[in-house]
Amino acid sequence: MSYTKYGIRPELVERVKVKMKNPVMKDRVKMLLNGVTKYDLQDRTKVKKLIRTSAGILQENLTEQQEDQLIAFVIGQKIDPSNTLHLIKLWAMFR
Repeated sequence: MSYTKYGIRPELVERVKVKMKNPVMKDRVKMLLNGVTKYDLQDRTKVKKLIRTSAGILQENLTEQQEDQLIAFVIGQKIDPSNTLHLIKLWAMFR
């Protein structure tokens, strides 16, 4: 599924992709996500906290609507961080 189906703007995705090329920001986001489970990524409260913290690290100001769209996207993807196929699917979506 494409992130645009959730109302996420391609401009936001491109800005985040550029910021994630910064090794310092990338490492901070990786540390934040270290140990996250598939159950964490299905919990709306935990996903919201992860998105807000990530946005702070990347210095992105998200509106409430954008946060809701991102939360719906993450939950809708049913991501299992320990499943390589899930990670490849996400990588392909954002490359």
